Amino acid sequence: MAKVAFVGLGVMGYPMAGHLKIKGGHDVTVHNRTTAKAEKWVAQFGGKSAPTPKQAAEGQDFVMACVGNDNDLHEVMLGKDGVFAGMRKDAIVVDHTTASAEIARELHAEAKARGFDFVDAPVSGGQAGAENGVLTVMCGGEAGPFAQAEKVIAAYARACTLIGASGSGQLAKMVNQICIAGVVQGLAEALHFAQKAELDIEKLVATISKGAAQSWQMENRYKTMAAGKFDFGFAVDWMRKDLAICLAEARRNGAHLPLTALVDQFYSQVQKMGGRRWDTSSLIALLQR
Repeated sequence: MAKVAFVGLGVMGYPMAGHLKIKGGHDVTVHNRTTAKAEKWVAQFGGKSAPTPKQAAEGQDFVMACVGNDNDLHEVMLGKDGVFAGMRKDAIVVDHTTASAEIARELHAEAKARGFDFVDAPVSGGQAGAENGVLTVMCGGEAGPFAQAEKVIAAYARACTLIGASGSGQLAKMVNQICIAGVVQGLAEALHFAQKAELDIEKLVATISKGAAQSWQMENRYKTMAAGKFDFGFAVDWMRKDLAICLAEARRNGAHLPLTALVDQFYSQVQKMGGRRWDTSSLIALLQR
């Protein structure tokens, strides 16, 4: 059992922190900007809440965080009452936010200067993965701190891998999102084509999913995509935030991402249709207008 704080109780963080308490058996303190959310979590899972990130971090072995973006992360970590102000020596910060590799490296360097460690550890698996405790975690940092953090992360992960040095976890998450963008667009076009051709979607997918066309998106989203229902997972607004990070990094490293840029623009059109909170499979809605 470890003393663990979790900062950020959104759709991902709330169940992740719950797994730390119930499945992991850890002593958990939570913090959330909306106090009522933290109080609800304590009522459901036990543990404690703290009014600031700094107070949540004080005396902890590990501090996990999952917030919105680079700016949120900078504030919650380095702000006046931020996590870093409360960390003890030799403790470990594990950041599950999907953010830039730049801020991961900045926070890693600052943590080392203050005598503790930082691991960037974005996740894949969405809300369902968080709720079921089966997330995939991609980490950047040093081997020693990672090995310690991995044992705690296990409470909500089915896979946790150290990809490389600081920032590598965020870079791996970018690769993950680039893959998803292309796959979802291809699946959207395929299902749209099949509907126009008046094929039996159930028979079609039962057949082609046994071959090279198979994907997680096909297995888990084809029915709702064909039905025009988009309330099942990662929101378009969040995907656009992630793709912006990917495209910005590509400008820095010289990678060419023409398909990713195109799909990002398709998502911008979905937003204009009122689909900001639809899940990422809503790309098919553009084709069915």
